[in-house]
Amino acid sequence: MTRIFRCVIVTFVALALAHAAAALAQDYPARPIRIIVGPGPDILSRMLGQKFTDAWGQQTVIDQRPGAGGTISADMVAKATPDGYTLLMATSAYTINVVLQPVTFDLVKDFAAIAFCATTPYILVVNLSVPARSVQDLIALAKSKPGQINFASSGNGTGNHLAGEVLKSMVGLKIIHVPYKGAAPAMVGVIAGEAQLYLQIPPVALSSIQAGKVRALAVTRLQRSQFAPDLPTLAESGLPGFYNVAWNGLLAPARTPKAIVAKLNGEVMRELKQPAVLQRFIDVGWEPAPENSPEWFADYIKRDIVKWTKVVKETGAKVD
Repeated sequence: MTRIFRCVIVTFVALALAHAAAALAQDYPARPIRIIVGPGPDILSRMLGQKFTDAWGQQTVIDQRPGAGGTISADMVAKATPDGYTLLMATSAYTINVVLQPVTFDLVKDFAAIAFCATTPYILVVNLSVPARSVQDLIALAKSKPGQINFASSGNGTGNHLAGEVLKSMVGLKIIHVPYKGAAPAMVGVIAGEAQLYLQIPPVALSSIQAGKVRALAVTRLQRSQFAPDLPTLAESGLPGFYNVAWNGLLAPARTPKAIVAKLNGEVMRELKQPAVLQRFIDVGWEPAPENSPEWFADYIKRDIVKWTKVVKETGAKVD
């Protein structure tokens, strides 16, 4: 009798909790949502936030907290109440920075993944005086002039810095890293010939490519990019498996109710299927992610950390 009674109590409690979670998600959101944005532009967060407001009738506040490579914004969200009202628009910079420097949070344990939102590749560009018309031309040139070719980045420890380090390591090049204080100054340096090559995302690179100020050679996706469909990938240019993209995704504090996480994921996935949203993302240089689950995104974050841990160990890359 005691065992039966216990089973009844356990079942009752489980049903009560499930009912409470469903009710909580149904009432969510009952007040404004805040999306914390760290490094990089906030335009994707603003687009998604406006769609949340349109769908649920509650204001979505975009709170820009740049600095320290995203560690400030991430720490704020990690310590926030796990109720779905404080979210983080994370980027690929986060999985890099937790490898390169000490942080006050665990990107896996302290957050609940919600949705992988968008990606954009890096485009490999060179100064116009560089006599390379293909990736293999560039590799041959660099190997013929060891230590005489510079590659620019927007700073030590940035995504394009590590992309350049992967290129160096994969091919065995002796090229010199020249870090700049930002993406635009790095592009100016390449145009001026201070550095000969640069890996940068389309929102930064395309205007200089289209103006004929630099020459584009390849993109870092495994498939060609809609932003530059005539450009080959590095993978098809003799570097099989070369894949490196910048990404954005939505996180919540750990222990946020799963029903709320699921509701947020469902709304993001619904928004990313709308033609107007798809086009707006593309217009600002980002490719909306295919449909994905919180579990898939959580696994992606783990795999990204493993990848960058290996890159940093092999290349010795450091942050300022």
